[in-house]
Amino acid sequence: MVGWIILGVLAAMVIWMIAIFNSLVSLKNQTLNGWKQIDVQLKRRHDLIPNLVETVKGVMSFEQNTLTQVIEARNRAISAQGVADKAAQENMLSGALRQLFALVENYPNLKSNENVSKLQEELSSTENRIGFARQFYNDIATKFNIAQQTFPTNMVAGMLGFQAAELFEIKDAAEKEVPKVDLNLK
Repeated sequence: MVGWIILGVLAAMVIWMIAIFNSLVSLKNQTLNGWKQIDVQLKRRHDLIPNLVETVKGVMSFEQNTLTQVIEARNRAISAQGVADKAAQENMLSGALRQLFALVENYPNLKSNENVSKLQEELSSTENRIGFARQFYNDIATKFNIAQQTFPTNMVAGMLGFQAAELFEIKDAAEKEVPKVDLNLK
């Protein structure tokens, strides 16, 4: 009788550990999927940038420094490894693109160019998609991290070597600042 009770308790513990392991694996794979979704959108962004640079290059011939900065930032973003490095390099690329878009505003013939407008619209759309993909990734990575840190799942996660997922975060102070809007009609 005691042997059956011990065997029943052991079986329940094994089933419990399997359930925890499976939930951790599921969250880990969802986190990896979230990262791949970001990667897909970043590739789309990286593919659009050379087209934009090539389109504006002729008109902005004396703005070569800005165009070079955009391409260099793109290349660094492509070669970045890991969430933190990728986030930092992508933020640098966003800054370079903002600078390029600001310069395009100074060229009436570029502002009216249909190809430039389409590329800017595609990049803006892609930026939104990247934002949503990052939000999804951070949400699922947070669930994964919480599951690893709460009792009793933390014991199983620790024994089986699960690692916390890195989150995308804004480290640039300028990016965190709230834009100032002045609606005074003077």
